[in-house]
Amino acid sequence: MYIKRNIGWGLILRYAWKNLLFFIIWAGAIFSVYHFLGWTHIDIPFQPLTVIGIAVAFYIGFKNSQSYDRFWEARKIWGGIVNYSRTWANQVLCLVDADHETKKTLIYRHIGWINALRIQLRQPTSFSIKENASVERLFKKHGEKNPACDAVLLFVSKKEYEDLSKRKNVATNLVKNQGLQLKQLLNEKKMTEFDKQLMHGVLEELYNLQGKCERIKNTPFPRQYAYFSTVFTWIFVLLLPFGLLNVFEGQLRNMDGDMRSWFIFLMIPLTVLVSWIFTTMEKVGSNSEDPFEGRVNDVPMTALCRTIEIDLRDMLDEEELPPKIQPQDNILY
Repeated sequence: MYIKRNIGWGLILRYAWKNLLFFIIWAGAIFSVYHFLGWTHIDIPFQPLTVIGIAVAFYIGFKNSQSYDRFWEARKIWGGIVNYSRTWANQVLCLVDADHETKKTLIYRHIGWINALRIQLRQPTSFSIKENASVERLFKKHGEKNPACDAVLLFVSKKEYEDLSKRKNVATNLVKNQGLQLKQLLNEKKMTEFDKQLMHGVLEELYNLQGKCERIKNTPFPRQYAYFSTVFTWIFVLLLPFGLLNVFEGQLRNMDGDMRSWFIFLMIPLTVLVSWIFTTMEKVGSNSEDPFEGRVNDVPMTALCRTIEIDLRDMLDEEELPPKIQPQDNILY
């Protein structure tokens, strides 16, 4: 999640430089053919292009709205994970009549669960967005693509870690292990049946929250909207310089000399500007489709996991707490 109020131009150019370069070359080529080769017939009326632009703007607006809904739902789910994590720790400390190490095991295993879930959600899929090399280098420097079981290494026993390393869904098995230990504690009469049911209700909710995350992760944004939004945007920006030729031609009739010859040159910067605005709007929607990829606009799961870890270890009265996650290049992961 980008945390600075204004997005720096360095980050903007990481995303935009290829498109800007292409728009300059494309508009320059159209201008050269028109001005130097005398192909004055290549212009097209701007009125139908305006209709296309309005339609594309509405289509992009719909896509961006739905993409933001996916992000906001993901953030609310992780807000629920934060809340139920604190509830789980409180129930362990208040309802389980066992020694400190047993309570620590239950709470640490939960910290392992949130971190395993975070890593699982950040694994790339076949429909994950691909950025240009400069952007990918930034995320490679910051990113997290380790196996999910590695995220729990510090929070479970060696025996449990070895078992988890063989599992397909590490987070699911961690919650299962919590339930098995609750059963054991009940058999040892270290908690009541009523207390066990209360705590199983929290485990059920954790499964629900995990399932909601996996639904967003494994269900791509409908490709008919995502794909055709890109197609329509590029049709518009490719036709744009031809329409601007027609607009500037209408202004040339009242001009003389060199100004008449070069006034139409202004269509190049205007083409680049309008094209960049439309492609950026389209890119914003694309980058919000999958909120768990660990990119600029995604849910800051690493920071949330560390916040939960600090809270839960503080509830255990530990003194050496880990520091909060700090943003890297103004990006909070």
